[in-house]
Amino acid sequence: MDTHSGVRIHSDVCGLDELLVPWRVSDGVRQRLSLGESWPSRWVSTWLFDGDEVVWPVRDAGAVPVASSEPVRRFTWRARQRHRPGLQFMVSTGRHHGFESLEEQQLLLALDFLQVAEVLPQPFRLEFEHASGRAGHIPDFLVIWPDGGRWLFDVRPRALIKEDDALKFAAMEEMAAACGWRYTVVSQWQPHVRSVLDQLSAQRRRLEDRLGVQDQLERAADASPCMEFGQLVGETTLPAVARAHVMHLIWHRRLGLDLGCPLQDASLIWKGRR
Repeated sequence: MDTHSGVRIHSDVCGLDELLVPWRVSDGVRQRLSLGESWPSRWVSTWLFDGDEVVWPVRDAGAVPVASSEPVRRFTWRARQRHRPGLQFMVSTGRHHGFESLEEQQLLLALDFLQVAEVLPQPFRLEFEHASGRAGHIPDFLVIWPDGGRWLFDVRPRALIKEDDALKFAAMEEMAAACGWRYTVVSQWQPHVRSVLDQLSAQRRRLEDRLGVQDQLERAADASPCMEFGQLVGETTLPAVARAHVMHLIWHRRLGLDLGCPLQDASLIWKGRR
């Protein structure tokens, strides 16, 4: 059975856009927002610093010292709640980060794979105007990349996005654009991406290599444009040990594979090109 998704995703050079199936705000929803020359002054964002709320109009929100802010809403756990909150450790930041659902946890795992610099959950509350009045929304994450770029995220499975959600997402998109940030609604992943990243993440932490297996793997990968997973580990003196090290090297992008395919012995592996 052919299990390939039809989408080639080179793990060593891919970005988040290649891992997701995009969800876009419709023009009809966007037209319901109250936009005009002064909207960046009328719409406001509320942030939390040392327990105190500080308000910035959207026109000035790009200058907020976001790295020192606190979540404006705390994560809660209670009996019979329908979502599953928790804490996700990220190698890239060296800390645990809160999430409110398994879908949010999956995004944190992908962001860790892409080696972000910082993740801020529940970063602020936006109050905006629309045709029927005012509304508010707290986005799920604000991410800072190593180059300083900022990317705002909401996470909602595509089937659960309702009309009110779409309006809030449209408002967040306008704010992000005004601040010079990116904005994405994470609603669907490319086939196999979630399962493969989950498998690779088992070996993402520091891995001792006292037997020099990683050097053997990289030399073998250098000698051929690509090799099957099973063949590559067979080139080492300790194939069983090498399996864990292949996963580690793929996670850290020193080796590459197609994230659009299930991970198996027949998976093609190549030297990372990043």
